[in-house]
Amino acid sequence: MIEPITLRWVNQRLFITDQTLLPGKFIEVEQTTIEQVWDSIKQLKVRGAPAIGVAAAFGLVIGVKAFVKLPCAEFIQKIRTQAAYLDSSRPTAVNLSWALQRMVKRAKAVVSNTSQAVFVALVEEAELIHRQDIELCLGIAKNGEPLIEDGMGILTHCNAGALATSGMGTALAPMYQAHHNGKRFKVYADETRPLLQGARLTAWELHRAGIDVTLNTDNMTAYLMQQGLIQMVIVGTDRVAKNGDVCNKIGTLGVAILAKHFNIPFYVACPSSTIDFTTPTGNDIVIEQREADEVGCFAGVRTAPKDINFANPAFDVTPCELVTGIITERGLIQQPIAANLKIQFDDLVE
Repeated sequence: MIEPITLRWVNQRLFITDQTLLPGKFIEVEQTTIEQVWDSIKQLKVRGAPAIGVAAAFGLVIGVKAFVKLPCAEFIQKIRTQAAYLDSSRPTAVNLSWALQRMVKRAKAVVSNTSQAVFVALVEEAELIHRQDIELCLGIAKNGEPLIEDGMGILTHCNAGALATSGMGTALAPMYQAHHNGKRFKVYADETRPLLQGARLTAWELHRAGIDVTLNTDNMTAYLMQQGLIQMVIVGTDRVAKNGDVCNKIGTLGVAILAKHFNIPFYVACPSSTIDFTTPTGNDIVIEQREADEVGCFAGVRTAPKDINFANPAFDVTPCELVTGIITERGLIQQPIAANLKIQFDDLVE
């Protein structure tokens, strides 16, 4: 199988792979301050909904370690403040706020009046979130693998692999499992403008794992489907709304519409931590708007006039009716997705 490559937690020290340098350089960078973790999430040095949740959990540990000598009540208030700060780094992926809320809840639940005991509990919770993310990826791999058949062409968009999680990924996890089981198939990776996560990350990690991968620009997807090269689409997601709408990297909606037109199954893979029953529909999801230079430049070189307007939403929302099914660690959620999500994840419904 595939080794985790996104982040490491060793002796209460956090190391992340700087994904902005891939595929040219594979460099780990130690995160020594909470400000550094915030910046790494904001600048996409660590990215992918599950991965930023884990990174934020460890980042909170790093951020409050210096305050363990404060009285317990003040220490817990510091935890809340630092968690809110980390949560401000990116607005769309629900795993970020989910992990931080879980950390704060654990701190408040400690039956002790010492800050040291609270800190120990925080470390334990962050490490648990990390381990569970790895296990969730394995569950997604197991439940999604039967969908893959020999000879298939599978399209994926952006990066939802090992680089987006602590483990083997979400959308790519069934592919890694199928490859491990000896199935032969081709993966087509959308380039994913404007930051090329498909080209820089997905193509890199699939090729590294020995999986047959073909890179295509985003506007080639319709052609590939028309030519009969694609039999299935699997993508990740940063948030699943209560009604089954899915929010993923910009361009995913277009892929889903094309898949519907060509009668190609469109699957979404995600762990339970990405399902957000507090968000009624995709229309209620805050879409991150990023810097103009990401669109106006390519590989650091300006490709458009400076004095024009730019649009750069980082995500779009795919309505649930375009989704064939959602692959989770608990099984495959099929249509009607909203009703089946509620049944399968009734313990998460508030």
